[in-house]
Amino acid sequence: MAERGRDQADNLISKVSQLADNHLTLVRNISTGLAVAGVLLFARSIRLTSKFTSAKDIPLEFIKKNVKLRGKLLSITGDTLEVEHVPISLPIVAAFQSKFHSQGTLFIRLAGVELTPSGKIWLQGRLQPSQMLWFQLLNREDSVLDCFILLDRLGFFSDCLNTEILRQGLGRTVHIPGLQHAQYWKFYKRLLRAEVEAQKKGKGLWKQENWLRVTSHRYLSTIIIQPVKCLIKSITYFWKKK
Repeated sequence: MAERGRDQADNLISKVSQLADNHLTLVRNISTGLAVAGVLLFARSIRLTSKFTSAKDIPLEFIKKNVKLRGKLLSITGDTLEVEHVPISLPIVAAFQSKFHSQGTLFIRLAGVELTPSGKIWLQGRLQPSQMLWFQLLNREDSVLDCFILLDRLGFFSDCLNTEILRQGLGRTVHIPGLQHAQYWKFYKRLLRAEVEAQKKGKGLWKQENWLRVTSHRYLSTIIIQPVKCLIKSITYFWKKK
C-alpha cells in the first residue's frame, strides 16, 4: 500500500516536471515580457523614453534639475537652434517606442550668451545639419529653451558651445533668467571666466574694444590733456618770472 502511494507521488512529480519542460519556452517568454513591462513602466514613470516635441511638454522638474537631453540639429536661425529630441532608446522595445513617438521640434537658445554678428556666422559653421548634441536645460521662456549646448569630443569629453563662443570673443555674457541663486552662480561663473579670458587675450569683439580704448585715450591726450599741460607750464613760467 505504501509502495503504491510512493509510485503515485513519483508519477505526479514526473507529470509536473514534464509539463514544465513542455511549456518552458512559454514560461521564459512570460518572464521576459514581465521584465520588459517593468522596465517600460519604470522608464515612463520618470519619462526617460518620452519624446518631447515642444518646450511645454518638458516637465518643470527636468528644468529645475538642469537635466541633459539629447537631440539632432535640424536648422539654425540667428541664435536659435531647431532640434529634434532623441530620447533614450531601449534595445528590447525600440520598435514599439518609435510607433508611439509624435512629431515636433524644440527651439533652443544659448543660455547666458548674446551673439555678435560674427558669432552667428561662426555658429553656422561650427554645427552641421543632423549633428547630434546634448542640451542642458536651464530655463524655459514661452516656447524657447535656454540651454548649455554640449558636443561630444572623443567620446569622453564634451565641448560647451556657450563658453567656447565667449572664449573666442564672439559674444557677451547676459543674465540667465529662471535660475535659483546657487544654480545661477554655478553656470554664470563658467561664462564669466570664458569672457574674461577673451578680454585678456583681446579676441573678437574685445580686440575692437581694446583698439577703441587705446585710440580714444590717444585722442584725449592729443586734443585735451597735452594742451592743458602746455597751458599750465606757460602759467607757471610767467608766474615765476614775476
